[in-house]
Amino acid sequence: MPPFYLKGVPADDPRSGITGSTDLAEPEPTRRPARSVSAALGEARRSVVTTVRGIPRMLRLVWRVSPLLTLGLAATTVVVGLVPAATALISRLLIDAVTHAVAVRSTGLPDQGVVGPLAGVSWQTTATGAVVATISLQFLVFFLGALASSLRNVTTELLQERVSQDVQLRVMTQASRLDLAFFEDSSSYDLVRQAQEESSTRPVAMITSLYGALQSVVTFGSLVALLVALSPWVALAALVAPIPAFLADSRYGKAGFVVAVWSSPIRRRMRYLSSLVTTDAYAKEVKLFGLGDYLADRFRGLGLVFYRRKRQQVVARSLATTGLGAITIGVGSLTYLYIALQAVAGRLTLGDLVMYTAATAALQMSIQTLFREITGVYENNLYLDTLHRLLAARPAVTGPDRPVPMPEPLRGHLVFEHVTFRYPGAETAALRDVSFEVPPGGTLAVVGRNGAGKSTLVKLLCRLYDPDQGRILLDGVDLRRFDPEQLRSAISATFQDYVTYQATAAENIGLGDRTRIEDADRVRTAAVRGGAHELVAGLPSGYDTPLGKWFDRGVNLSGGEWQKIALSRAFMRDARILVFDEPTAALDPASEHELFVRLRELAQGRTTVYVSHRFSTVRQADRILHFADGRLTEQGTHAELIARDGDYARLFLMQASAYLDPPPADGSAAEPDPDPTALSKGRL
Repeated sequence: MPPFYLKGVPADDPRSGITGSTDLAEPEPTRRPARSVSAALGEARRSVVTTVRGIPRMLRLVWRVSPLLTLGLAATTVVVGLVPAATALISRLLIDAVTHAVAVRSTGLPDQGVVGPLAGVSWQTTATGAVVATISLQFLVFFLGALASSLRNVTTELLQERVSQDVQLRVMTQASRLDLAFFEDSSSYDLVRQAQEESSTRPVAMITSLYGALQSVVTFGSLVALLVALSPWVALAALVAPIPAFLADSRYGKAGFVVAVWSSPIRRRMRYLSSLVTTDAYAKEVKLFGLGDYLADRFRGLGLVFYRRKRQQVVARSLATTGLGAITIGVGSLTYLYIALQAVAGRLTLGDLVMYTAATAALQMSIQTLFREITGVYENNLYLDTLHRLLAARPAVTGPDRPVPMPEPLRGHLVFEHVTFRYPGAETAALRDVSFEVPPGGTLAVVGRNGAGKSTLVKLLCRLYDPDQGRILLDGVDLRRFDPEQLRSAISATFQDYVTYQATAAENIGLGDRTRIEDADRVRTAAVRGGAHELVAGLPSGYDTPLGKWFDRGVNLSGGEWQKIALSRAFMRDARILVFDEPTAALDPASEHELFVRLRELAQGRTTVYVSHRFSTVRQADRILHFADGRLTEQGTHAELIARDGDYARLFLMQASAYLDPPPADGSAAEPDPDPTALSKGRL
């Protein structure tokens, strides 16, 4: 059966998770066209070169984590590798010593025995003494082998944990440095998942395979030295016999890697479906709409697609390696026959028979192990390429080689000059030729329909993206000339998709300024500013109450309560620029009014940018921007925009009319439509 080759990538169908046929992602097993011997050798050479190049990277990674454990693993591997040859040799000495002792007792020969030769050294003793000495030597070899094996297992386990933590830490560190565009690409999730789930264990698996190959080489070298004395042809046959199984195993090893990479989007969808049923954030809707069984069935369907693909690859690999492994078994049997016939002919002693038989079996096993470990090195190196690709990724938003220092004091003068921006892969621009200015300490409100470009403007202001055209100035300096970290430290923001951390109330708020996260007074002050103090004070353990249900004694909050926590987090930072993206979306009218009274006080002297759908929020701003389809269509004060009677005035009127009495049901005259001028003067 040929290996399981895959064509293309899973169909990029948005229905392949929640709806649609789960068979969309099923690959088609195909046969490779027949290849010439030279092509096959060329592919094998490329695989070897790729593996050899990957070994130094892996060794550097593991060595950096713990040089002592790495050396310890190498030393114990060498000792374990010498044990099979030493065992075979001592078995010969023991059998010959016992045979000689039996002959001494039965025939009356002189009571003399020889221990050795070992490493060219031997000594005379009695026949019984030779047996005792040989068994003592056997005990020493077995003990040292067991000790080395135990130390190797301990070293491997400790190194595994150290490397796993180090890789996870490097993945987290790298992810924190990458910009927003990386995480808004679905393929990035596959890359991160593979790096986290596979690469955390693969480095040690690879070094274990490499050291396993080293052990096999040591074992092979020592055993060949024994077998060559019997016959060089026997040694050569034992060496060549496992090669066919090795070639099949390495061929299927690459197919297994392709299956793992190809199936990553399916596994990601499966994890998402599982999270919908097992996470408290989705529990209400899942229960209300009865989605549990449906989502479980979708999970089952996708799982079967992956299982069928995995089963085909695993079974094909097993059948191929087992079938070709019969060659190795046959050669081994012929070798045993040759050794037995040599003993029958009197050319070998009983001890020689035991030694050569054990050496042949151990040699074949060492060759099989060597090839298996080389295959393991190759496979693990394929997976480690994923880690190195992630670590090699570079953010698109970077600081200049010589960043301009942040102005002291920072005034907060913002200018957008002909800014155009399009998200990577998007067909249309999210913002088009946008220009406006916010004076130091000014208040700017941004309004418009969904998808108009409001949140994109906030992302550009925080330099989560850079504009494709135009520039954004802060106190007369292009944002791209600042160090991104220093720039963001001058901005405090609350986003509409704020994070609900599974942490205590104090930690949730304190994360707004990690340098003062344990400053209880600062946390309390921020909570007061954000309107969360009374809420937190009423919790079972006050500021020490865990929020969320992921950990013990956690308390769930409503959407409006979580938003107060998020707003308080924004006030942890003493920033000159405040950004609020839909800050009152989950607040009730009373809390909204209270918040904006407080914000007007707290924003004094700070440049403040509001993004909101609620016109009661924006009407007090110094300047209001109205966006439509990525363009800035209107700007001015509330009164100016109402007087212009454009899109802003119509949207404001629509929202305000929702609070008026509806037309009478009996068809009598209704109240006249509100006058925009009256709206602007606040008479409604």
